Amino acid sequence: MRLVTIDDIRTAAGRIAGTAIRTPLLEQQWADQGPLWLKAENLQGIGAFKIRGAYNAVAALPEPARQRGVVAYSSGNHAQAAAVAAKRFGIPAVIVVPDSTPRVKVEATAAHGAEVVEVPIGERESAAYALAEERGLTLIPPFDHPDVIAGQGTIGLEIAEDLPDVEVVLIPVSGGGLASGIGTAIRALCPDAKVFGVEPELAADTAEGLRTGSRVDWPVDDRARTIADGLRSQPSELTFAHLREVLDGVVTVSEDEIRAAVRVLATRAHLVAEPSGATAAAAYLFHREQLPVGRTVAVVSGGNIDPALLASILG
Repeated sequence: MRLVTIDDIRTAAGRIAGTAIRTPLLEQQWADQGPLWLKAENLQGIGAFKIRGAYNAVAALPEPARQRGVVAYSSGNHAQAAAVAAKRFGIPAVIVVPDSTPRVKVEATAAHGAEVVEVPIGERESAAYALAEERGLTLIPPFDHPDVIAGQGTIGLEIAEDLPDVEVVLIPVSGGGLASGIGTAIRALCPDAKVFGVEPELAADTAEGLRTGSRVDWPVDDRARTIADGLRSQPSELTFAHLREVLDGVVTVSEDEIRAAVRVLATRAHLVAEPSGATAAAAYLFHREQLPVGRTVAVVSGGNIDPALLASILG
């Protein structure tokens, strides 16, 4: 199995330039548990990091395949990313989402011109494969693809360029594409830095898998319990192979800690983060004893939170 390299990530950076925003690395003066910077991927045009991997994967397709169109499955943010990438290239896009996806994400995906198909959460992947075969579309998966991983890795490239002496990098983990890509870049460019994944306790399949040495399968209903709707997937063979190579460990955070991190990011950092995007900050806020001391970057992976949920968390 070939793993993504720093050269793949540099190639991806060239492809996505002008489409994905180079997001700021924001030093937090309020942070009292050690130096903290936030990589604000919630400021991407679609509100999340996913545009990087989706656009890179679509841009890398041979022209005939790209013109036939693409299909993707997602809990929301990859859905928007694939829709935007397809729109940029003027090609058809069909997006399969769980019927539990927050409406704000479904509506945003449809607004970009994609056809949205809602199915039960356990059927989204099989439905996407069926549509790909039926309509001759190319599947752009949310994480299980080298070009998607390389696109997400451009975040790590930017962190290394903006803070070359970074010592700790905290990254949300779901399907593992984000942590695989960022971790690959940090390992290559900042080899002394420690890289940690962060998962909800209610969807901690990666933590268990790395602890036991092999990928594990948590039931969909178990993973669906967490408020972090973007972190309900689990790694593929490809991403798990990357995670084994690039992560120094995984920190798990509780539902209350995730909610508290959303509040802190909103009131202290002035950033709107969805629960999934706040998990890395939650690790910094509540689990410093599990982490090395030093200059820390927490990736705020997305900000597409339902307004009613945000109001309830802040209230």
